[in-house]
Amino acid sequence: MRAAVLTISTSLANGEGEDLSGPALVELCKAAGLQTVHELLPDDRGAIAATLRRLADEDDVRFVFTTGGTGMTADDVTPEATLDAIDREAPGYAETIRAESRGHTPLGILTRGVSGIRGGTLIVNLPGNPKAIGQSWPVLEPTLRHAAETLER
Repeated sequence: MRAAVLTISTSLANGEGEDLSGPALVELCKAAGLQTVHELLPDDRGAIAATLRRLADEDDVRFVFTTGGTGMTADDVTPEATLDAIDREAPGYAETIRAESRGHTPLGILTRGVSGIRGGTLIVNLPGNPKAIGQSWPVLEPTLRHAAETLER
């Protein structure tokens, strides 16, 4: 199965700082047996939505996991871009990630990530923090095989 990890950060896309969350998520995907590609995008709603559409429609990716852009600042537009791209929501992932995050920090409720389906692709927004990635992955990983089977084209 193929997966894509999108790191969403204008500063990282501009070469400022080091992407820690994306590579951490890629390693978790690979450990789960997923063939994984990684892309870095700025906080641009149109570019994010277009990339999600391309990955789902043209690149035959079964899963897209985003990291970053789910906070409350004005440029955190990953959830809106995801809603622009999906056909229907799959809210259980986002709800469970928030609930799990809340168990680690009261700030976990501030993440606005969403999850949904485009064609045969599951798209899930994750926070942009490596620690939060590690806490969120156990919510996702046990469901991936069944999700892939139900999303078969």
